[in-house]
Amino acid sequence: MRLFGSRLPQDVRDTLGGERPLTHGRTADGGYAVATLVALHLPGGLTLPWHLIDRAVWDEEGVTVVMTDGTRHRAVLPDPGALPETIRERVTNSIVASRYVRLSERGGVRFVARRLPGTDAPEWQLVYDPELDPDDPGLRAMADQALEEVRRSLGI
Repeated sequence: MRLFGSRLPQDVRDTLGGERPLTHGRTADGGYAVATLVALHLPGGLTLPWHLIDRAVWDEEGVTVVMTDGTRHRAVLPDPGALPETIRERVTNSIVASRYVRLSERGGVRFVARRLPGTDAPEWQLVYDPELDPDDPGLRAMADQALEEVRRSLGI
């Protein structure tokens, strides 16, 4: 038995595009979930960049990863090892700032500045409350103005 868990097979390493694995866990179907500095790699060639992950929800069977666009990805991990801690750290590390601003009586928007790998300037993501229509031009104008105020107040 290895002291620090199983070694990641070379054929799985080859699918990571040169990224260095930080930690990994074996999925119930025999694949691997691999965390690197840039992304979470799931079986089937699915690459989830840290800056596009909104949250990861763990239960006794595995993890559901919720992306900033609302899509969800599930991985059944009987023994996740250090993946929960690594995923939490990498997603948290991608966030420069997060602020919620109420735009109307119906709801508001969460502004999230995220680090992109290899860049200095953060990318701002807007996450609207479900009751709001992000395609509404008036609402979008209010959100743009609020974002400028948040950026100015944070110096970002």
